[in-house]
Amino acid sequence: MNDIPEARKELERASEALASAQLLLQGGLHVDALSRAYYAVLHAAKAALLTKGIAADSHDAVKRLFGLHLVKTGDIPSAYGIILRKEQDDRLLADYDVAFEPEKERVELRCAEAKDFIETIYTFLDNRTD
Repeated sequence: MNDIPEARKELERASEALASAQLLLQGGLHVDALSRAYYAVLHAAKAALLTKGIAADSHDAVKRLFGLHLVKTGDIPSAYGIILRKEQDDRLLADYDVAFEPEKERVELRCAEAKDFIETIYTFLDNRTD
């Protein structure tokens, strides 16, 4: 990976959040697993944005800027913008809707998507030439 220290730290955070999500999923703590899966994706998205010289200050800014500077440019496939949005939507439900009880399959999917998202960002960073 081209060395951008802040991006590397964001990816480390992403990997830690994913590991937490997977442990929480195994323990049957589905709401918390969804939240950590989202943070895995958020940190990976922030890492990718840093390679463009963009530091986003809010969750919505990360989502908007990721779409504008990485998806619309073709640097990252559009499916990953959709993953970021779905992960954020589920995190909001998990963190703020006490009646929300996600089924295990949904949480497994979000964790798998988070893993794929992080791997895609690693590949994107490794393949940068500038």
